[in-house]
Amino acid sequence: MVDAGAVRLAYRVSGAPDARPLLLLHALGEGAADWAGVVEAFTAHRRVYAVELRGHGRSEWPGEYSLDSMRDDVLGLMDALGLDQVDVIGHSLGGLVAYLVASERPERVRRLVLEDVGVPLPREPGVPARPEGDLPFDWEMVLAVREQIDTPDPRWLERLGRITARTLVVAGGPASHIPQERVAELARRIPDGRLVTIPAGHLVHAAEPEAFAEAVLPFLRAESPR
Repeated sequence: MVDAGAVRLAYRVSGAPDARPLLLLHALGEGAADWAGVVEAFTAHRRVYAVELRGHGRSEWPGEYSLDSMRDDVLGLMDALGLDQVDVIGHSLGGLVAYLVASERPERVRRLVLEDVGVPLPREPGVPARPEGDLPFDWEMVLAVREQIDTPDPRWLERLGRITARTLVVAGGPASHIPQERVAELARRIPDGRLVTIPAGHLVHAAEPEAFAEAVLPFLRAESPR
């Protein structure tokens, strides 16, 4: 656990202490364990921090939720851990938080990987059904975040142009429930963005861990501009 400012966040760390830091940000309702299938591939080259966002898992459930606060939590975690500049991989919700971090503080993100996340444009609102039983996340967080994703802050779209990190957008292809034209548009809106499709559905890194690592690792390790 680390004090990220407004909340305490849980994370799992692995890899050599002197390796370049890599943050992994999970999807809605997931946690650090969601990266189990790919984390070993990344720890061979990076110091990996699999973060649990507020309202998830062992991190604090403060009852107050927004995507902006999740962005600030991640920046607070970086400050607390002394991570001046990082690479970031974000899946779905975690991808949205990742590009908010990269647009808020461009100098602190060197490489950015966004897994099956769309451009922040309004969409038809939906009311999710709460699963039965105890949940490993705060249901109030789900409702708050879904409302923001349905009606995003227009500044999020405007600020995509501020991202200076080389960015790889990984699309899940036609089996994903995320409209793939929105994923492609996200790659177009980011100044140094590129798109690759791995037709595995929304859960790319879980369904095709080897293909995901093969696409992402060379991108993270490349030092020279494209």
